[in-house]
Amino acid sequence: MVAMNVEQTHSGHRARVQIRNSLGLHLRPASQLVKVAGQFDGCEIFLSKDGQTINAKSVMGVIMLAAEQGSELIIEARGEQSEEAVNALVRIIESGFGET
Repeated sequence: MVAMNVEQTHSGHRARVQIRNSLGLHLRPASQLVKVAGQFDGCEIFLSKDGQTINAKSVMGVIMLAAEQGSELIIEARGEQSEEAVNALVRIIESGFGET
């Protein structure tokens, strides 16, 4: 998987990543991702895929992205700790959620 650098935006931070694990964002990795996102109370965190944007703190939203292996996601965070939040989500996605 290719990880992109975290970039600063006018209201926070953003990064592009690709889903690495072979089963994509099914329930278990989606739950892990939501758990990490939920640790950043001072941030709004969003995931986008193919023009669809969801709240990264919603497990149903994450699953609805239907992100399979190789899908590119854009992670965006606004507010306090936005850079830390984006970095944390990039790390868990790059790790393949422990499935690769």
